[in-house]
Amino acid sequence: MKNKSITVNYIMNIVLTMSSFLFPLITFPYAARILQPVGMGKVSFAASLISYFSIFAQFGIPIYGIRECAKVRDNRNELSQTALELFLINLITSISVSALFIISIFIVPKLQQEKPLYMIMGISLLLNAIGMEWLYKALEEYTYIAIRSIAFKLIACVLLFSVVATESDYVIYGFLTIFAASASNIWNAVNVRKYIHLKFQRKPQLVRHCKSALVFAAMSFSTTIYINMDIVMLGFIKSASEVGYYDAAVKIKKVLVSAITALGSVLLPRAAFLLKTDKTDSFFRLNSKAVKYVITASVPLMLYFTMFARECIFLLCGSSYDKAVFPMRIIMPTVLLIGMSNVTGIQMLVSFGKEKAVLLSEICGAIVDLILNALLIPKHGAMGAAVGTTVAEILVLVIQCFALKDTVGMLFIDMELKKVLTASGLALLPIWFMKFVLSGFVLLSCSSALYFILYIAILMAEKDEMAVLLRKELKRICPRNKWRIKCEKKR
Repeated sequence: MKNKSITVNYIMNIVLTMSSFLFPLITFPYAARILQPVGMGKVSFAASLISYFSIFAQFGIPIYGIRECAKVRDNRNELSQTALELFLINLITSISVSALFIISIFIVPKLQQEKPLYMIMGISLLLNAIGMEWLYKALEEYTYIAIRSIAFKLIACVLLFSVVATESDYVIYGFLTIFAASASNIWNAVNVRKYIHLKFQRKPQLVRHCKSALVFAAMSFSTTIYINMDIVMLGFIKSASEVGYYDAAVKIKKVLVSAITALGSVLLPRAAFLLKTDKTDSFFRLNSKAVKYVITASVPLMLYFTMFARECIFLLCGSSYDKAVFPMRIIMPTVLLIGMSNVTGIQMLVSFGKEKAVLLSEICGAIVDLILNALLIPKHGAMGAAVGTTVAEILVLVIQCFALKDTVGMLFIDMELKKVLTASGLALLPIWFMKFVLSGFVLLSCSSALYFILYIAILMAEKDEMAVLLRKELKRICPRNKWRIKCEKKR
């Protein structure tokens, strides 16, 4: 199998990950106004609760499967055997967890109140199992994944604006969120025969995967705790409206994080393959560039959306969500923190086979988040949850850097942090004054365009490495440039 372009893969994975959050972000302003904080809070609570069951159902396969399939991607027989073994494990765990989830709906009083909503959204537990998304990512088929995913999201988007019209339609909205996120897995299952043989090459050996996959499952569970525990605890301790406020802030953060971490899943199969083939120097160069990208991209995003948090919330959700503004500002630093821990954890420690260190960091983060939520949510609600999440992400990154203490310094060679901070600060000055003369969509459109144009221009003037690489890539993929090269070759 030929190595696909990391640039193309990254662009396609940004499209994929951004679409996962852009669908709710595009539909959120409409749905938030129709369903109000209570209706949105119910759907968000259901999604967060199901995410816990999903962790057990997936059993760590989404990350473990990428690494293992990437190692044998050049051997179709070994790839088929590995993929089918992992699929069988995933199917068994998903069916078992789905049964447990259905039982919970009928015996837990809190869940009995919304049986239709939970039953419908719980379908995602099985759809995720049959999709084998990890196989397509291991093979770096990001163009296929992105196109397929966007198609289903567009269908869901059209349906949403057509059928969700009253406050009582929150169950329909819940179904459409699942349709947008998971229905494309059906097409994955149909299409998989193009890449693997649908027959075991030898007797399945499931036990050999279970020990390692269990560590990844524990990692995912720990991560999910401090990602979704906020909403679950808000739902139990406070009210559905408080969940709605917090969810509005988190949705914006998730879109930004998705753009930063999109590079991680693209680089994981490539990084695992480089280590497998003893190309250690290339591995470190790859991850050093990833760190530079994370810092260069996340710092301006974090600063801009902290400054314009109120305008973003009001534009997307309306003035009734004013209590979401301060929580959004509190969690903005996690854009940088999650981006960095994605490199140190997923791309490096997992590639080194040190997933237990990642697990330890995430368990510590989950414990701290749980304690802070219990202390702060009763009094401060959504703001307390935001503080817990931010502190947890700081701890996760610190522990992962300590686990990489012998090699972490190599990631920051020639780091040009001063240029990034200078460019961000200078670009912020002119847009600050725009807040006094513009408002709403016009303000956000003009300020964001000016800010990022100035930021990139200043970096290019400073000859920042990432800016230089960006300019080279733009020239390389520009259609006009390709046409000129083609003409020169003909001559």
